Amino acid sequence: MFVARECFKEGLYLQGILHDWTKLTWKEFSAYTNHFYSEGNEEKYKALANTKGGYAKTDDESDGEFNNAWLHHVHHNPHHWQYWVMVNGNGNKPLEMPEKYRKEMVCDWIGAGKAQGRGWKNEVADWYKAHKKSIKLGPETKKWVEERLK
Repeated sequence: MFVARECFKEGLYLQGILHDWTKLTWKEFSAYTNHFYSEGNEEKYKALANTKGGYAKTDDESDGEFNNAWLHHVHHNPHHWQYWVMVNGNGNKPLEMPEKYRKEMVCDWIGAGKAQGRGWKNEVADWYKAHKKSIKLGPETKKWVEERLK
């Protein structure tokens, strides 16, 4: 709901309604449920959420089902920057994101932060500064994002 509100502010009504719809597909829903809520994991992820600012996605690569679901998610939702990274023999090449997906990406960052009890623009800007080396954006997209977060 938080992401939808942010999208509506930008005039992205359909994107706000359909945002992250693939999480409802069985491929993603079952993997996310097993990863975050299976017996024995709840306390682990509650503690992780408290230490990582509210988001409990781990860097643990041992959960193949979850990793496949996450890959499916970013490759089927063009508001994720990973959707726009071309992998080739020379490494990774970030492509430019169309403006409507740039907007939705920033709305996602703000809305997700608000859902976790943070997410105001200055906090998102701080989060971006801390992570921007690992976020692969085309030069124009990067410039746009950084201007937007000022």
